[in-house]
Amino acid sequence: MNLQCVVLQSDCNNCGGILIQYESAAGLCPSAGTVLWRRLRNSVYGCSWRRCSCLFVCLSVCVAFCSNGVEPSSRPAAVRQTPALPDAAPTAHKAWESEPLESHRAVRHTAEGSDALTCAQRDRTLVRVQELTPHRGGQLVWVRARIHTSRAKGKQCFLVLRQQQFNVQALVAVGDRASKQMVKFAANITKESIVDVEAVVQTVEQKIESCSQQDVELHIERIFVISQAEPRLPLQLEDAVRPETEGEEEGRATVNQDTKLDNRVIDLRTTTSQAIFRLQSGVCQLFRDTLINKGFVEIQTPKIISAASEGGANVFTVSYFKTSAYLAQSPQLYKQMCICADFDKVFCVGPVFRAEDSNTHRHLTEFVGLDIEMAFNYHYHEVIDSITDTMVQIFKGLRDHFQTEIQTVGKQYPSEPFKFLEPTLRLEYREAVAMLRAAGVEMGDEEDLSTPNEKLLGRLVKEKYDTDFYVLDKYPLAVRPFYTMPDPNNPKYSNSYDMFMRGEEILSGAQRVHDAQLLTERALHHGIDLEKIKAYIDSFRYGAPPHAGGGIGLERVTMLYLGLHNVRQTSMFPRDPKRLTP
Repeated sequence: MNLQCVVLQSDCNNCGGILIQYESAAGLCPSAGTVLWRRLRNSVYGCSWRRCSCLFVCLSVCVAFCSNGVEPSSRPAAVRQTPALPDAAPTAHKAWESEPLESHRAVRHTAEGSDALTCAQRDRTLVRVQELTPHRGGQLVWVRARIHTSRAKGKQCFLVLRQQQFNVQALVAVGDRASKQMVKFAANITKESIVDVEAVVQTVEQKIESCSQQDVELHIERIFVISQAEPRLPLQLEDAVRPETEGEEEGRATVNQDTKLDNRVIDLRTTTSQAIFRLQSGVCQLFRDTLINKGFVEIQTPKIISAASEGGANVFTVSYFKTSAYLAQSPQLYKQMCICADFDKVFCVGPVFRAEDSNTHRHLTEFVGLDIEMAFNYHYHEVIDSITDTMVQIFKGLRDHFQTEIQTVGKQYPSEPFKFLEPTLRLEYREAVAMLRAAGVEMGDEEDLSTPNEKLLGRLVKEKYDTDFYVLDKYPLAVRPFYTMPDPNNPKYSNSYDMFMRGEEILSGAQRVHDAQLLTERALHHGIDLEKIKAYIDSFRYGAPPHAGGGIGLERVTMLYLGLHNVRQTSMFPRDPKRLTP
């Protein structure tokens, strides 16, 4: 038995939404004797705008069951046939087409969502919000966006429509194309709902300072609710982007970091988060483009390994069938093996895992590593030059192409512009120790830099050289991994280096030991089981070129370039000792 029904549309007196009422129609089925009628008494279906209180308005719903399924031969012109509907109202649909402008006009309602789009809907060209500029003045456009804010005032409703980090003011006003019911309808759309609007682009005399599109506004003629948000949000986006100092001074609400991270999907919609991760995407793209132009090959390395790649205990152990394995602390060993395989210049972008119980502003248990390895001809400084040039190209690219994102982040988190030199400043470790001692720090020649001393050194370097980016070369051998090449002129030091941004380390690198015998001795000295790294050591027994490289932390680079204070702000879904979700 096929279900046939006829739908008549009228406006909801409460909010301007669409009241769907099912009624019979003359000539619905040519075989009148086969039509069965069943009345659903006091059916509560009501307004298509589900949050409206008129959901509780009782409607009489008539449903016609046609036993033979014959297509109606004649119907009143004002109605159209619709697909079968169940006795009870469906709880969810992919989309609603609701047009409160044209009252009492029959509409087609389906549950198939995009598969049921009309030809007119398929032909719509949606305009991006950032494309709404004065040159489109007077044009009729379609825009899909989220409701950021709404404010009803008399016969008008002002909306701010947001699309990623861009937003535009929109107006629904009683006039030729809008009724009072439509204004009410628009005003009752919940924040964060996704809507399609048909609107005329109008230039404005006074700039709209609160929106990214300051020179235009939209005069809405039609509005469609594509996806409705719950009325109660876990956090308000305007609170999440408010600077803490402004909140403290004016007594306005701000959102703490844990609340943001607990509700990360909502927090990622803020203009600040959008800007952070678009800039971070730019870092990756610039990194790749620069290295590929230098002749590097991108590789992918295993993340499940048989031994701790750094030779330490801070690894995640995983069950691997009948044995144990580890999550890679770095792609170090496999980068070197690729150099031994004559790839000469390689890089990779991928996750790095560190089982360090460090609850600091700059440590994560999982982060994205930007790793480089390169064979050199005469001196490992060739590799330092290549890496620093790559970083400078990244800094230039961000400065030249991501000013909008930098300024957006700066509104919530003000910081000094990032400074760098060409060529990059390079200091030896002993010079850094001397600068710290001159500033009153007591430390030994072969002592590793503590985090406070790194920050102090960053301030001293900025004062003396006016740069936020620099290299420290010739670290003490005792504080470096087993595969680090000792300095041939002073065995207490090594051919290793770190790179710093704003006084914090963003890269650790070195010339690698490429002699199998020396590598074996160094591994034994660090207490590493040779059997577990046999394949690694064996790769150097058949001829290996001198090479060097380093690993960069993507989240740290993003954090320090923007002058942020916590690496969790630059990790999309951060992992630390206390956070495993979302």
